[in-house]
Amino acid sequence: MKPDDLSKLRIDRTAGAGPIRPRRRWVRYGIAAVAVVAVLSFIANRVAAPAQVEAATVASAYPSQNYTLLNATGYVVPERKAALSSKATGRLEWLGVFEGSRVKANEIIARVESKDMRAALDQAAAQVRLAQANLQQGMAELRDAEANFNRSRELLAKKFISGAQHDADTARVDKARAVISSQRAAVASAEANRQSAEVALDQTVIRAPFDAIVLTKNADVGDNITPFSSAVGAKGAVVTVADMDTLEVEVDVAEASIGKIKVDQPCEVQLDALPDTRLAAAVSRIVPTVDRAKATVLVKVRFVERDPRVLPDMSAKVAFLSRPVGADEKRAVAAVQAGAIVERDGKKVAFVLKNDHARAVEVSAGRKIGDLVEVQGLKPGERVVLDPGDKLKDGAAVAIAKK
Repeated sequence: MKPDDLSKLRIDRTAGAGPIRPRRRWVRYGIAAVAVVAVLSFIANRVAAPAQVEAATVASAYPSQNYTLLNATGYVVPERKAALSSKATGRLEWLGVFEGSRVKANEIIARVESKDMRAALDQAAAQVRLAQANLQQGMAELRDAEANFNRSRELLAKKFISGAQHDADTARVDKARAVISSQRAAVASAEANRQSAEVALDQTVIRAPFDAIVLTKNADVGDNITPFSSAVGAKGAVVTVADMDTLEVEVDVAEASIGKIKVDQPCEVQLDALPDTRLAAAVSRIVPTVDRAKATVLVKVRFVERDPRVLPDMSAKVAFLSRPVGADEKRAVAAVQAGAIVERDGKKVAFVLKNDHARAVEVSAGRKIGDLVEVQGLKPGERVVLDPGDKLKDGAAVAIAKK
């Protein structure tokens, strides 16, 4: 190649200079647009972010909380309770009740085998009849002796018999009378033996001592009943019964608080098994003994209002009150913390949480119950915004603040 041809190898830059500038301008526009979109998205996210709020739950409260002096826990127990067994030892041959059966006083509920006792009673009855027959024979002998004595006395007055004969007739009468006394004592002894046999036979029968309900059945037909022994496999009590009309609550009260309690003081009992029911009660008695280990005093509370659903050994909470519960204070009311109620446009409202939004609900506040305020317009269990502030609006998106 000739030197003059090298000039043809140079790059012509003027041909591409024109399109480069517009391309750079479009790149700058794209970057600016992305930045604008990012800023707008950030602002939108900031505006739409839910407000952080604290929540409170609408409670179910009882007005009696305002005048409750002391609370204690305990258990329901029957004042009259008995474990029934026969006094006689033997095999249980009949049982006429089961758990939950209602029995009347003196009703027969079970029997222990009694063939030997019945035989002993028959023997004792026969001894009574024998003693009575001997007494009748002795009475006949006495009548004969007395008749002979009377004749002997008349004959002696006429000198027809000797004085020795009359003395013999007199001795016969005295002897007959002594025999009668002995036979009467024998009859009394036989009667006592018969009564003893009757008692022994009756002791094979188990009766209810009072109107009650059977709580537990401890033995079955065929079991050996040995109430005064601890033999292997033997049973002591057959059933356990309780008078349900004597149910009461036993609670342990701290020694330092016993001064707040007195006999006949009004109370209110709430059972764990019946959380929505509160029963009127009163202090029955205070046991005059302090438990040293627990520093507590046992207090027994009787029911003024009864409920057939109350059963022995149920857990119970007792509120000792300064006055009885009024008729209009027996039902639970909705209550909430005072900070959940605010004013909007001259009305009292509470913001109820529904689907992550706060909905303004008009309410009316009532009496104060402890740390809460009675409120109408809300239902127990609903969640409301606590201390919503002036900026929270109806329908605003909210989120529960994490503590």
